Amino acid sequence: MSATQYHRLARTPAHRWWRPVLGTLFILAAAAFVMVAGYLVVTLAALLAGRPENPEGLPSFGEHADLAIAFLMIAVLLPLSLLAARWIQRRPAGTLSSVTGRLRWRFLLKLLPVALIAIVVLIAGGVGLSMLTGGADDAGLDDQLAGWGPFALSMLLLLVVVPPQAAAEEYFTRGWLLQATGVWFRGPWVPIAFQALVFAAAHGWGTPWGFADLFLFGAVAGWLTVRTGGLEAAIALHVMNNLVSAGVAAAYGQLTITETAADMPWQMAAVDVVVLTAYAIVVVQLAPKTPEPVVLAQPPLADAIRS
Repeated sequence: MSATQYHRLARTPAHRWWRPVLGTLFILAAAAFVMVAGYLVVTLAALLAGRPENPEGLPSFGEHADLAIAFLMIAVLLPLSLLAARWIQRRPAGTLSSVTGRLRWRFLLKLLPVALIAIVVLIAGGVGLSMLTGGADDAGLDDQLAGWGPFALSMLLLLVVVPPQAAAEEYFTRGWLLQATGVWFRGPWVPIAFQALVFAAAHGWGTPWGFADLFLFGAVAGWLTVRTGGLEAAIALHVMNNLVSAGVAAAYGQLTITETAADMPWQMAAVDVVVLTAYAIVVVQLAPKTPEPVVLAQPPLADAIRS
């Protein structure tokens, strides 16, 4: 019996053509329900508490609360993706994490400092290139700092809400969508491109450079997921990207800023090509040589593995 590649892990003996379709609809419908219900409950509670309106004209408990709610609403994609794998595709939920049937925490922790360095280099390089090309006015370096107290409070909040939010996006795109598409393709390239396109589109349309960079991020993260047999490299990079970028915004008291990665200027996108390439090279060198893959040829073995 041969080991199954990551993008083919949903191709189990229980696979039917409709299971990936139904699972995707379940995740999207359930996430929409939870998000709408969550926002309604929080808005109603703020209304009853006599809270002032936020920039969207809705009663709010404040900027930090709005940010936390937005991130946690995205985080619901993680348990929903695991439930879809387990309930609808009838396979171990842990096969979304890696070919070992679990998240490889040691590998993830090893990659976090690598991802941190990559994101710091990206931001520093992007700002530096902007200064060299006359785009420094948009960098916001002359803005007033928020101060240590507000910054520490914001970072504490980010440390709580960013990891589940970033991981949830990875479990849905590089996990669920990659494997749901992988049941129809032996090679990984179509599934990788599909999930990367969905990932970029989900962030909206800002600049062409921003959209292209989001697609590249999704493609590199997808390739690393298949190459290393798990989501650890993608999660590490996504978590550090969101933490550092949001941390910079927090330092200037701009956590409520409406710009996203889709609005990225060409300078940052150009630097990101180099950073993503370097990150991929380092991750491949650090990846486990013997990943102890799950063998899905026999249902009893697959059923014995738990997430």
